[in-house]
Amino acid sequence: MNRIVKFYHELGSPPSFYRITQHWLKPMLLLAVLLGVYGLIEGLFFAPADYQQGDSYRIIFVHVPAAWMSLFIYLGMGIAGIMTFVWRMKVAEAVMMASVPIGALFTAITLLTGMLWGKPMWGTYWDWDARMTSELILLFLYLGVMGIYSAYDEDPRKAARLASLVAIIGLVMLPIIRYSVVWWTSIHQGSSISLMGGASGIQDWSMLRPLLVMALATKFYYIYVLLIRAQTYLMKTEQNKQWVKNIVSPQGAQEVSS
Repeated sequence: MNRIVKFYHELGSPPSFYRITQHWLKPMLLLAVLLGVYGLIEGLFFAPADYQQGDSYRIIFVHVPAAWMSLFIYLGMGIAGIMTFVWRMKVAEAVMMASVPIGALFTAITLLTGMLWGKPMWGTYWDWDARMTSELILLFLYLGVMGIYSAYDEDPRKAARLASLVAIIGLVMLPIIRYSVVWWTSIHQGSSISLMGGASGIQDWSMLRPLLVMALATKFYYIYVLLIRAQTYLMKTEQNKQWVKNIVSPQGAQEVSS
């Protein structure tokens, strides 16, 4: 238990966070690439066609993992926002702001692939359906956090605290998006994975396997990009600190890489 607490406090320190996470970059990137390539190849070319949707259903191997990540990243961003607002932790601030553009990207991919899938299934690219509308609001929340931060970028600490407020308030959207197809009449299908054997969920392992692999691939990709962006953020906001100067110097950079 003491080791876990010690590790938590180490990650809360910007120089320790940079040093520790520097060793995670290559494994995260390797796992993301390998799993992503495997998942896409199996899902797009080898998984059987759906008995109702035919081959058009294959877009779910991109759409569903992206949708999961849009919610997962916002949840992490909101938790980091709470830590930023209450305890003013610099690393939490870096994680929050590093997550924003990644989450916005996954949300945009979710909306775009959903529109492409909706055209042959529903006959239209867009319908003001509860799931689509709430996901669009989520994208606006991501953009709002970025906009608030950019408006006060001359004072990064103040900007981060204001942005964290938007992130925290936006957490209320997560259960709304998750259960929108249950709470309201929706043309959107239910959960893609049915643990209870529901009719709407994928139950064929040959279809489910690449979907789960893609879900893992997107998470490793998120961690990889998050760490890079968080490290860059910390180095920018603490550029006058000695630990940053040590890293920037050739000798310091060599010590970190070793």
